[in-house]
Amino acid sequence: MPDAVTEAQIKARLARLDDLRAAIAQAIVGQEDVVEQLLIGLLAGGHCLLEGVPGLGKTLLVRSLGQALELEFRRVQFTPDLMPSDILGTELLEEDHGTGKRHFRFQPGPVFTNLLLADELNRTPPKTQAALLEAMQEKTVSYGGVTHQLPKPFFVLATQNPLEQAGTYPLPEAQLDRFLLLIRVEYPTEQEEHDILAQTTGNRAAVVPQVMHAEDVLALQGWVRDVHLGEDLLAWITRLVRASRPGTGAPQVVNSYVRWGAGPRAGQSLVLAAKARALLQGRLAVTRDDIMALAAPVMRHRLLLSFAAEAENKSADDVIAALLGSVPHPAA
Repeated sequence: MPDAVTEAQIKARLARLDDLRAAIAQAIVGQEDVVEQLLIGLLAGGHCLLEGVPGLGKTLLVRSLGQALELEFRRVQFTPDLMPSDILGTELLEEDHGTGKRHFRFQPGPVFTNLLLADELNRTPPKTQAALLEAMQEKTVSYGGVTHQLPKPFFVLATQNPLEQAGTYPLPEAQLDRFLLLIRVEYPTEQEEHDILAQTTGNRAAVVPQVMHAEDVLALQGWVRDVHLGEDLLAWITRLVRASRPGTGAPQVVNSYVRWGAGPRAGQSLVLAAKARALLQGRLAVTRDDIMALAAPVMRHRLLLSFAAEAENKSADDVIAALLGSVPHPAA
């Protein structure tokens, strides 16, 4: 941590995270793991892809996060006819009424925001999907030979439906790799579903208070990189990522079920996500549990499985679980 930061300041900003959880809970019942992973993505400065069947509250969850953060929030519904300019912006021809001269003025699109909800990202063609690549990686937009900086912080939360594939365009590996986490949104428990029905079918609408400012988010993102990660844990992350690539020395499960393994960005993402989880739980050092909890969300979208895996109904999470069991753990 920077020397100027006091313990009281750290505790105050970490307390804001508890307030943020409570604010989101005003509109969202359950889904604690999903909320935690969203906050991890926010603190790590990465983007998140939420995957789940319709009706599980993915859009409501992201909108509630946007309401709880005092950040500019915009939502784009991705459709087959959406064009790159609908996201990035376009140039408008304007005339100066005093001189009669005409000039082009760049009109920023909805990507110029702090928190962008890309709803059903896989429903738009690859050309429009690719328009987000530079924005997600470089935090800039290039148009007409001019590079425009995006606001800070900048955070993309995208959703996709894994079941209904008619009329969709699967995200290419290069685009998937830009997401820090692939978050699976599962069905609620029976009690949670009961509470959802009771909470959402009356006249009283949930109110999500604003509890965190942009400077809080930026400060926490800076602190994440100062969280300590031991050399033994860093070496374990390196071995995990390298073991996901088929070839000599890879575990049998990888050689059998993986066509293409995770790249170095997976290791970077796992380090940052583990640091963010540690800080989220009030710790200034990463533990082995942080890495084990986030290995699947970080790596599941970065593994290209083989036909054998599909034939034997093996998922990326199955491969990652086997990896965690086969690559020697560091001492607890």
